[in-house]
Amino acid sequence: MPNVAAQQPDIVQEHWYHSYATLSIDVQAWAADYPEIVLLTVAGQTELGRNLWVLQISDWTQNTKPNGDQKEIVYIDGGHHGNEHLGTELAFLTAEYYIEGWAAGNQEVIDVLTSTELHILIMLNADGNDIDTRWNINQVDLNRNYDHYWNTCPTTQPGSSAFSESETLANSIYMNTIVPDADLYVTMHTGVWIMLYPWGKWPDQPSDWELFHGIRDEVHANISDIPIQNANQGLYPNCGTSRDYGYGVMGFPTFTFETDDEQWALGTIEPLSDRLGEELDVMRYLITNIWYWRARLSVTSFEYNGDSIELHVVNLGRASTSNASVQYIDDGEVMWSSELFSVNATNNSYVHLDAMNLSLTDSGHFELYYQKRVIDSSMWVNETISDELIEISTEEEKGWLPFISPIWAILAIALAGIRKNKKDKDTDLECPRNEH
Repeated sequence: MPNVAAQQPDIVQEHWYHSYATLSIDVQAWAADYPEIVLLTVAGQTELGRNLWVLQISDWTQNTKPNGDQKEIVYIDGGHHGNEHLGTELAFLTAEYYIEGWAAGNQEVIDVLTSTELHILIMLNADGNDIDTRWNINQVDLNRNYDHYWNTCPTTQPGSSAFSESETLANSIYMNTIVPDADLYVTMHTGVWIMLYPWGKWPDQPSDWELFHGIRDEVHANISDIPIQNANQGLYPNCGTSRDYGYGVMGFPTFTFETDDEQWALGTIEPLSDRLGEELDVMRYLITNIWYWRARLSVTSFEYNGDSIELHVVNLGRASTSNASVQYIDDGEVMWSSELFSVNATNNSYVHLDAMNLSLTDSGHFELYYQKRVIDSSMWVNETISDELIEISTEEEKGWLPFISPIWAILAIALAGIRKNKKDKDTDLECPRNEH
């Protein structure tokens, strides 16, 4: 399809759900009109060859935050089910809010796009959307086709194997190659008004329950009373979903955002921006606060006394980490690693570490090594501990040498002999012998 530099009129945008054709017009117009913040790419094709458009939205005049840190990454997809139009429209409205907000000089949006990348695949099941059906063209439920306990729940039409469909395979490849370190993944659907977090397969709370419960409590206190629950309990057992793949395989903190129960209709009487305004407010909260959706350890004091390390660590994030360690690095090589320790969400810990086997070098430095979240698949991070925080007090400073080499021992004995001879001579001068 050729580039088209004209979007649909507002009266259409607000009341008529997107087809693949009208979506293609809109995303290409955004890319043409706002090249400084919108990059349009293709994650792959549907089974019938339609493009899976992805909007990459950020302030692309700089690839990092102003302080040089890497930007946080949000991944959003909509339209797994072709007839769940409001989920697709919520993904569209999210993109629209940040693109048009940037153009209007909205400071909230400017701050987000300066420090964050948004990757939004608005319509995954374009073939199903065009014929207004849940399934893709092969009659497969794309949200049961992911490689996370695929086909192990009572389900219908999960496909012949995990990732048998081009749409889900392309989505997983994008996750693994373009946004592997995302700190938020939201997949958007329609059916009931609820937000679901892992797991779908099990009623048990996920490993990072503190993170999900904290988000739930803040949303309920300040934004919306939308139910926020474990997917198995809040909906029904479901396996092979993108949500559980995103959390269980990729390690993203992940939500399924289910908008209200309207399906099948092709438009809405109430303007979409009003109808989905509350849901968009929740999305803004999740995106604005993405910095917190992981463990973020900050060392406030560090003392090494020759055989142990006393460490005070504060967690600035909202997720726990259970396998942190201190490492000593020299020339890119791990020379020493401590035992593991845990730091809970929004907590601080005083840690005592055995450092008997640690030997310092002239060019080495200390780092924290830990996972962003408790989930096994979560990413590991290395963060340098500032030299300004490190206090070193060895036994030498206390008046004795813990490791004396033979050469130093011989020199010490010789010096002691010299001092003794000098003392004897001084005594002779002060007290001369009696003469007989």
